[in-house]
Amino acid sequence: MADLEQVLEEKRKLVDEKATIYRNSRDEWNARTKTCTITRNELNAEVRELIQNVRQQREIREQMNEVVRDMKKIRADGNDKVKAAKTILDTARGEPAESKQDGRRGGKGRDRPMTVHELRRRADRLELEFEMGKHTGQNEKKVMEEIKKIRSQVRDMKLAEDGDDSLKDARSELKTAMEAQEVAHLEVQKAANAAQEAHDLMLQWNKEVDRQRDKAESSHRDLRRSKKEADKAHHYYIVSLRCLHSIQDILRARRGSGDRGGKKGARIEIQDLMSKLMSGDTLTTDQLMQLQRFD
Repeated sequence: MADLEQVLEEKRKLVDEKATIYRNSRDEWNARTKTCTITRNELNAEVRELIQNVRQQREIREQMNEVVRDMKKIRADGNDKVKAAKTILDTARGEPAESKQDGRRGGKGRDRPMTVHELRRRADRLELEFEMGKHTGQNEKKVMEEIKKIRSQVRDMKLAEDGDDSLKDARSELKTAMEAQEVAHLEVQKAANAAQEAHDLMLQWNKEVDRQRDKAESSHRDLRRSKKEADKAHHYYIVSLRCLHSIQDILRARRGSGDRGGKKGARIEIQDLMSKLMSGDTLTTDQLMQLQRFD
C-alpha cells in the first residue's frame, strides 16, 4: 500500500509540474494574442486610411482629366482664332492667304516679301548663331550687317503698319488671340501635370495598401495561431488539473485523516473554481495556484 501511495505522490508531482507548464504556456500565448490583436487592428486602420488616400488621388486625377478635356477645347478654339486673325492680318497687308503655304513648299511664294514676324525670327536666329560662334572671320561682319539691316527693316515695317489702322487692328486681334491660345495651352499642361501627379501618387498608395494589407493578414494569421495554441494549452491545463484532483482524492481517501469538514469545504471551493475556469471565467493567479495546491 505504501508503494501505491508513493507512486501516486510521484504522479501527483509530475501532473502538478505539467499543469504549471501548460498554465504558463497558455498565459504566454494569451499575451501574444493580445499583442497580435493590437498589431492587426493598427494595420487594418492604416489600410483603411491608405485606401482613402487612393480614392482621394483618383478623384483628383479624374477632376484634372476633365479640366484637360475642357481646356483642350478652349485651346482648339484659340488655335482657330489665331489662324483667323493671321488671315485677316495677311489680307490687310495685301498678301494672299495661300502665299505662306506656297512659300514653304517652294512655289510662287518665294517672291513674297517676308512679314515682320518672319524678319524678327530670322534676326533672332542669326544673333543666336553669332553668340554661339558659328559666324567668324569675314562672315562675322557680313552677319552683323545683315542683322542690322533686318532690324532696320522691321522698324520701318512696324512704323508703316502702325500708320495703317486696319493693320494695327489686325495685329492687335492676332496678339489677343495668341495670348489666349498660350494661356489655354499652359492650363492644359498644368492640368495634365496635376493629373499625372495624382495618378502616380495613387499608384504609390496602392502599393502601400497591398504592402500593409499583407502585413495585416500575416498578423491575423499569427493571431489565429496564438489563440489556437492558447486554447490547446488551456485544454491541457484543465485536463492536468482534473488528473491532479483525482490523484489527490485517491490519496485523501486512502489516508482518511484530517479535518473532514474543512476538507469538504475546501473541496467545494475547488469545485466552484473549476466550474468557473471551465466556463471561461478569468481566475486570479492566487485562485489558479489554489487549484494546484489543494490536497
